[in-house]
Amino acid sequence: MKRAVRLLDAGRSRPLPALALVLTLVAAGFAAWAGQDWYRAAHDEQAAYAVQRDAALSAGEQAVQNLNTLDHRELKRGLDLWESSTTGELHEQLASGREEFAAQVKEAKTVSTARVLSGAVTELDDRAGRARVLVALRVTVEAADGAKTDKDSRMLGELTRTEGRWKLSALGQAPVGGTPTG
Repeated sequence: MKRAVRLLDAGRSRPLPALALVLTLVAAGFAAWAGQDWYRAAHDEQAAYAVQRDAALSAGEQAVQNLNTLDHRELKRGLDLWESSTTGELHEQLASGREEFAAQVKEAKTVSTARVLSGAVTELDDRAGRARVLVALRVTVEAADGAKTDKDSRMLGELTRTEGRWKLSALGQAPVGGTPTG
């Protein structure tokens, strides 16, 4: 009788191993799909371009803010920050005129503080390491007598990537609507 019972059990399917096999195949398929998706995202040129654009914008905004902020009581620190934010011809101009400018600021005893209102990258050549930014900022100037004045301005900056960092290589006022460029 035992033999007959064994023969009846031999014909039955076992659902647990079949279910485990199906779940394993589904998990492997999902892992392959997710891995392929991750690989595509990691090697996407548009994502790398966006990272460089964001880095250029952040560095440009900070550098423009740095060059519009200066306190006569911490002049050396402020001018050092100006020089560390720049490169190329702009850097050379700041370094060569540093002493004369420092004397003017000490005499005037002013404190200027800039705050970035908004910014945008207008051009980016990631391969050449060059970018242009437009930055709107509010500069507050406090005179020696305590009087404060606010001035909103738009600045155009050119950035150059040096040693893996974006630095200002040129800076100027952006033309206001109706003002001829030239």
